[in-house]
Amino acid sequence: MKFFFPDSQDLVDPSFNFVTELRSSRRLRHRDDVYAHEVFSEVPYDGLLVSKGIVDGFGPGSGRYTLAQRHRLLRVGVREFFRLDENPACLPVVGDCGAFTYVREKTPPYSVDDVIDFYKECRFDYGISVDHVILAYNRRWDDTAVAPSDELERQTTTLSLAAEFKTKCGARRVTFEPIGVAQGWSPRSYAHSVHELQRMGYDYIALGGMVPLKTKDILDCLTAVDGVRTPTTRLHLLGVTRTDHLTTFASHGVVSFDSTSPLRQAFKDDRDNYYTMDRTYTAIRVPQVEGNPSLQKRIRAGLVSQERARALEKRCLESLAQYASGTLGLDDVVGVLSEYERLFDPEHDHSAVYRETLADQPWTRCGCDVCRRLGYHVALFRGAERNRRRGLHNVWVFYRRLQRELRLSIHPEPVAASA
Repeated sequence: MKFFFPDSQDLVDPSFNFVTELRSSRRLRHRDDVYAHEVFSEVPYDGLLVSKGIVDGFGPGSGRYTLAQRHRLLRVGVREFFRLDENPACLPVVGDCGAFTYVREKTPPYSVDDVIDFYKECRFDYGISVDHVILAYNRRWDDTAVAPSDELERQTTTLSLAAEFKTKCGARRVTFEPIGVAQGWSPRSYAHSVHELQRMGYDYIALGGMVPLKTKDILDCLTAVDGVRTPTTRLHLLGVTRTDHLTTFASHGVVSFDSTSPLRQAFKDDRDNYYTMDRTYTAIRVPQVEGNPSLQKRIRAGLVSQERARALEKRCLESLAQYASGTLGLDDVVGVLSEYERLFDPEHDHSAVYRETLADQPWTRCGCDVCRRLGYHVALFRGAERNRRRGLHNVWVFYRRLQRELRLSIHPEPVAASA
């Protein structure tokens, strides 16, 4: 089972100073910032996935590449762009259309030739056919004679584009391996898609649109697909992470998957921000006064003194450093954190979970390169440099969970020194 990590340009700056919160004035982002496979001594994934929608920026908020970066990616290809040849892991890269970036469109905005050109110029190892995501799901539709019209249209479009993609890949003698996409709204409809894709000649098929599905629904679909899947057909789950069920997924022919969930949970989830092998912890929120919209709104409304907010922000950072060095007690640091939280988020009280995180100090027992270098800073919900590093830590832990679930050998985890 292979884990492909989707790229969203979540690099980190090695020059960033976590005490002064300053970075090198000579820093150039793409030249100096580093990817996860450069942060860790052991790469925490089996390959990368790069979406055309992320590169080109189709749809609001989807673009992560500057014009210069897009041109460079097309000029030098994925291996040089991501500095993969400098890494001994020799990671393969999958090209994708990024169907979620255009999910609200009537039809996909890219032609098959557009996508093949993108895959060829970037020199991907695998290329996924153009698809149109189906978000509706209801297994009871299998019991009706009429398929839902919008979903049927999207499935028909996806299969038609997959047929064109396969034919043109053969005619153009591409060097990447084509992957067909199956979209569905029920177990039987997914099985139909897989059957049709196999007839086209695909033996590597990605199942799309499953991100919002419950695990039982995914398993129902995989069971239905078993009825049509040939022994040589490999399956990929797009955007699905369920480590507790990966061995079951593997028994249904799943050989790979991709997801950014471990990274995103670091700063998108309200509670589960920091992974360990057996549980999660809540990150400690110490927002920057000038960088927190809700706090700035309260300051402008005259509800909060800006001077007091800045003083409390500073006290929180000083208290956390003193607690880490053993010169301040747990009750004192939690008290300061709670006082600051009442300014920027008066509707919530995280004191209990902050106490648990600080008491356990899970970063002192983690052997990943991020925790060993950052110490308690990895658990602070504050700014992109800390939040991204916590996300990369989560990816590292997730990958070890995957290996444990699949009973693969993993290197003994070193114990970090107390920070």
